[in-house]
Amino acid sequence: MKILQILPSLNYGGVERGTIDLARKLINEGHDAYCVSAGGKLVSLLKDTGAVHYQLPVDKKSFFSILPCIEKVAQIIKNQKIDLVHARSRVPAWIAYFACRQTETKFITTCHGYYSKHFGSRVMGWGSKCIVASRVIGRHMVEDFGVCEERICVIPRGVDLKTFYYNPKLSDIRGEFVIAIIGRITPLKGHKYFLKAVAKLTRLIPKLKVIIVGSPPKDKQKYLSELLMLNRRFGLERYVEFLGDQKDIPSLLSKIDCLVMASTAPEAFGRVIIEAQAVGVPVVATRVGGIVDIIDDGETGVLVDPCDPKSIYEAVLRIYKDRELAARLRKKAREKVEKNYNMNLMTQRTINLYKRQLSEKNILVIKLTALGDIILSVPSLRAIRKKYQKARIFLLTTQVSKEAVLRCPYIDRIILLEKSKSSLASILKTSKKLRRCHIDLVIDLQNNRKSHIISFLSASFSRYGWDNGKLSFLLNHKQEWLKEKFDPISHQQKLLDLLAIQIKNRKLEVWISIEDRKFVDDFLKSNWLVSSQPLIGFNISSSLKWQTKRWPVENFIKLADSLTKTLKSRIVVTGTNEDAEICEYFVKNCKCKPINACGRTNFAQLAALIQRCSIYVTGDSAPLHIAVAAGVPYLALFGPTNPRQHILPEGNGIILKKDLPCSPCYKSSCRHLSCLRQISVEEVRNSILTFMREKR
Repeated sequence: MKILQILPSLNYGGVERGTIDLARKLINEGHDAYCVSAGGKLVSLLKDTGAVHYQLPVDKKSFFSILPCIEKVAQIIKNQKIDLVHARSRVPAWIAYFACRQTETKFITTCHGYYSKHFGSRVMGWGSKCIVASRVIGRHMVEDFGVCEERICVIPRGVDLKTFYYNPKLSDIRGEFVIAIIGRITPLKGHKYFLKAVAKLTRLIPKLKVIIVGSPPKDKQKYLSELLMLNRRFGLERYVEFLGDQKDIPSLLSKIDCLVMASTAPEAFGRVIIEAQAVGVPVVATRVGGIVDIIDDGETGVLVDPCDPKSIYEAVLRIYKDRELAARLRKKAREKVEKNYNMNLMTQRTINLYKRQLSEKNILVIKLTALGDIILSVPSLRAIRKKYQKARIFLLTTQVSKEAVLRCPYIDRIILLEKSKSSLASILKTSKKLRRCHIDLVIDLQNNRKSHIISFLSASFSRYGWDNGKLSFLLNHKQEWLKEKFDPISHQQKLLDLLAIQIKNRKLEVWISIEDRKFVDDFLKSNWLVSSQPLIGFNISSSLKWQTKRWPVENFIKLADSLTKTLKSRIVVTGTNEDAEICEYFVKNCKCKPINACGRTNFAQLAALIQRCSIYVTGDSAPLHIAVAAGVPYLALFGPTNPRQHILPEGNGIILKKDLPCSPCYKSSCRHLSCLRQISVEEVRNSILTFMREKR
């Protein structure tokens, strides 16, 4: 693997040390580690691990600085053939996100802070995985930034137990009692409350020594001045020492008796806490953020209220006076660190996550059209699954078409197009839902304006579809539109060629349960069907949009009476609730007493019913494709549409069509409807009788 980590700088801090630890682990396991930062005092330490460092101003929040950095990071990704980019802060994350979009590279983030709820922080939830150091930060990202829970990955920080080795004699009776606060000097770290607590402790602990480790960011220099002034005002100069940044934290921790973390705002984790606990230093920390995951109050440390100098003072004094408590805290904390927070565990979990992300994909297939077209997409879904066996495959479709794929084994999840008063609102709601799934690859089998917009707004890096001029510029992988007419599967194959996916099995499928078959058996028995009677299915209607696909109902009536007389068969008429009126008219005017199944079955039951038929007579509509999928012989009546484009040539059936100068017209309304009216009842009857004789 080639992994690129990107963070603001490489100065002293928990994020920076974690970056170096991870780079070292990657190199040791035979992977390549790269890092982008604005530089810092730890760059040499990073390079010592064998990692490659690129220095760019990724710490600057200026728009004019971010734009060129995007191009430069994208170039690094291309040149080094980076497999995955791991962003560890907000500005670097914005840069990495757009660089990854350009290069179609995997992108993940780690949330190292409890971010304020504004747009600039949202990018931390845009990775395929969002690593958090604690459950508190995980909930924060889900509730405040809308990150899908499935994309949250809790990986607590880790400490190198060989470097931060345990000293069981630490904090035994000694001449002086040393307490410390370690971290960046910012108001959020609560230094002023710590100093107020120290002012009280100086009166009760004779040989007290206090050290403050860390330095302020460039924009917090004024805060350091305020702390120095507060220190003088309390008369603490002879007790308190400001040490600035320190490189050798393990050595420093071995010389103190109590660590205080006085943070006033939620912390993502608190790496210095587990470092102190690893060495054997009792910890007093505020009850905020991820700290509560680390410390079990009274067992592995002492928790206090934030912004409360009195509670800090009381907790430190308690540890100073109660030597048994101090010893118990040291022992229990070290045991918990060894079990849950060791560096090898953290780095291995992260590397395992990298491997999973590179081996797994979230694939979205878009098919928003009618029920019959969903059935015709099954061979493509089957081929996609065979190509991407470990992927999660999502199908975006409509409520009407959902039933056809409810039991489809080739998809993991069905996502429905959101309903709304306007098409734009529907698109926006659907796209928002898709972004939460973090789609890696979109295969647009629908290929219209709506599907192209949804594909783009899904935020997927890779979007495949036809270059058909219908907003296809929103796709970044396009197949040239073909003027030649193909059958549906061959047409889909041309698009899948872009992904090197082969549809080797062109068979359509429907999934019928035992319960569905029993329902049909009971239904037919209740309608007095004799087992020896041939059952012939009729679909006499079509969708409301396609009235031109309907063979005259009077012809169906004549055909039904003729067939039952000749073949001694029974007729079953199928349809939806929308077809109830025309089906009732058909049944009422037939002499042969057909079975009316209109509106009485769901999709799977309809498939089971069609499967019981000796032959199924239908126009160009969804039931035709159900019959093909169920392996039932059919007679298809085509009018305004071209059967070559809408039915598979290998189907077991008869196609009747009149080739008129105006056909195929693909019009939804027509004054004369000659293409269907010229197909006579006698022609259909003879075709069915010939087929039935050959079948016998």
